[in-house]
Amino acid sequence: MSKPGESKPTVAATLAERIAALSPEAIPAAVRAMADNLVLDVAGLCVAARRSDYIGATVAGLDADGPCTMIGHARTGDAAGAALVNGTAAHGEDFDDTFEGGPVHAGAVIVPAVLAAAERHRLDGPSVLLGIAVGVEAICRLSLVAPKRVHKAGFHPTSVFGALAATAGIGAAMRLQPGKMVDALGVAGSMASGIIEYLADGSWTKRMHPGWAAQAGLRAASLGRSGFQGPASVFEGTHGLFHGFARGAEGDYGKLTDGFGTQWVAETLAFKPFACGTMAQPYVDCAARLKARGVKPGDVAEILCEVAEGTVHRLWEPLALKQAPPNAYAAKFSTPFCVAAGLVLGDAGLAAFTEETARDPTLRMVAATVRYAIDPGNPYPSNYTGHVRVRLKDGSTLEERQPHLRGGAHEPLSRAALEDKFFRNAAFGGWTRAKAEAALASLRKLFAGAVDLAALRG
Repeated sequence: MSKPGESKPTVAATLAERIAALSPEAIPAAVRAMADNLVLDVAGLCVAARRSDYIGATVAGLDADGPCTMIGHARTGDAAGAALVNGTAAHGEDFDDTFEGGPVHAGAVIVPAVLAAAERHRLDGPSVLLGIAVGVEAICRLSLVAPKRVHKAGFHPTSVFGALAATAGIGAAMRLQPGKMVDALGVAGSMASGIIEYLADGSWTKRMHPGWAAQAGLRAASLGRSGFQGPASVFEGTHGLFHGFARGAEGDYGKLTDGFGTQWVAETLAFKPFACGTMAQPYVDCAARLKARGVKPGDVAEILCEVAEGTVHRLWEPLALKQAPPNAYAAKFSTPFCVAAGLVLGDAGLAAFTEETARDPTLRMVAATVRYAIDPGNPYPSNYTGHVRVRLKDGSTLEERQPHLRGGAHEPLSRAALEDKFFRNAAFGGWTRAKAEAALASLRKLFAGAVDLAALRG
């Protein structure tokens, strides 16, 4: 606490002190389990995306080789390149984790960043655990300072907050002293970015955002470590991060710093059962249950969904475009298409979002019937709910509600379910079962001693 006449510590200084006080031994069992599950999920997602066109373009665009693993690839890269590729791959199919209160995607930023730093700087497994725990906690807490405002301003919170959180995670793993951590965070503020104009045409930039944030964290941590100065008021300053990306410096900064390292919000991280936008997932569950109740696509006259106002500009409007998304990636951020996938296919996994399915006449027919009504009592973003009401051509109606996100805090996926997801993602990416089992065995030992990611290559 500052004394009379002394200036109050900045938010970054307070955060840096909290982080410096932590050690791998201080990580609670629930947070360690979260980190273990997160690495597993990210690895499988990277393998699933390794042969995609966007990852091919990302790898081809790299200039530097080095010692760091690009998961699923024989080629290795420098730390920044590996972080960019792995972060892009982990988020590329929108099948990665979500922090429900944010929303932000933590794993696709933090895991690639910390793993690249570990290989580059020869960090051990306990340091990796500490870095992942701190980085995930930081991005989750940052998303709570000024809820909804970053998205409303036209930016992707995962990308904006991810650059600072990756810096915090890497800095923790590298044991940066508080002063150097403050400088690193200050530098990272000038590297944060990520507009959400991808919503206009389903182009690829959202996929890149976590990878960009991960490599930005590496750059910022290295610069801070070497003595490059950054603004200490990077978070709350007149021209700081929240002023730039949330249209005002006002916010509850205690959400970031209070209890950091003693009260962990990261342990509630949600893992996705479907490969689409997070807020659409409860609606998929509702639609799939209607299919199980016997609703046929040809019998549907209209589908109405009650929704949160805060989700409309990303997942519902312009409605005509969302009812007929231009490509498979755009379909992931169209609740009408996701509802159609649930009703027609009974699922919204990776196979539901191919260019072929995006053009499927039955799916498009059903999506064209889906509209929304804003529910002013919807609890978003503190909780994600779903609602689908189908009016059939015979005049009857059927309805389903989902009170929470499956895979989230109220109904978490088990370790067995996450391992099954890993194997399915690895198979989707072309790995044999034996290759996937060898990788899983390696991941189970990641936090124990020396870091060896060779089993994740090829």
